[in-house]
Amino acid sequence: MKKIILDCDPGHDDAFAIMLAAKHLDVLGVTTVGGNGYLPNVTRNALQVLDQIGRADIPVYAGHAGPSTLPLVIAPNVHGESGMDGPSLPPPSRPAEGRHAVDFIVETVMSDAEVTLVATGPLTNIAAALNREPRIAQKVQALYLMGGGAYCGNWTPAAEFNIWVDAEASYKVFHSGMPLYMAGVNLTRQCPVLAEDIEAMRGFGNRAGVFAAELLDFFAHGGDAHLHDPCAVAWLIDPSLVRSAFLHVDIELTGTLTRGMTVTDLRPLQTHHPERDLDLDSPHRWDDAPEGAPFRGSAPNTHVGLRLDFAGFRRLLLDTVRSYD
Repeated sequence: MKKIILDCDPGHDDAFAIMLAAKHLDVLGVTTVGGNGYLPNVTRNALQVLDQIGRADIPVYAGHAGPSTLPLVIAPNVHGESGMDGPSLPPPSRPAEGRHAVDFIVETVMSDAEVTLVATGPLTNIAAALNREPRIAQKVQALYLMGGGAYCGNWTPAAEFNIWVDAEASYKVFHSGMPLYMAGVNLTRQCPVLAEDIEAMRGFGNRAGVFAAELLDFFAHGGDAHLHDPCAVAWLIDPSLVRSAFLHVDIELTGTLTRGMTVTDLRPLQTHHPERDLDLDSPHRWDDAPEGAPFRGSAPNTHVGLRLDFAGFRRLLLDTVRSYD
């Protein structure tokens, strides 16, 4: 199993990211960051998710409560006041660990050359870890993140929530040289919550299935939600689920209307077909250029997810929830 640290801000869709990771990956620890909710809430939520799936053996480390440059903005309109409204859950069976999340990230990555980071919240903890120890950018296997968007936002017309909440931290991470895999909202909007899947989970007859269904009863609000965060974990578990391109991505920090935008250089996808607009549904391969064809675009730094195998993702998610005792 691949070793990971999951940095998150649960969050309904983070809960599903935790479920996938705990079943298919070697989760060395879950670290929490202020984002979807305030830090005490998201830390409690992470502990409760692990209790519900019988993985109280996975340690949880609380990290930064919010950005260092601006006040934290949370999303109660999406996740409720607790950060994970819906299920009625008992208090966590244990507290979070005493060590700070950033200390855990730095010490773990520096002591083990096989660790992959997965971030499904604002990148505050990851940037702080880079500030503490810049060498983790070369030590870590990769960072898979849910954030940004190749050509769209969700919190603003231009910016996705996780990147927007701490744009300065995101800038630090995208300029770190760390291998990056970005599951942005252009990808995750291909992953809708289906009413039939909620009922299937409820019918599995296990605690994880009921928990998952109750999460989605609140989160889906009639079926208009998308499971953003588990896409990043699913990509790591099964790379065949995501079709991507290696492109240049930068973070806008000063734009009045575009702060937090992941400015993605899509020109290389059009270089060999300049006569037509970029068509993400086109069957042609991104690498179908003739040998020696000229390159147009900035130096790539991020593997950008473009197309999701939704049927394959659904199978992975449902089989995972079903598999918990």
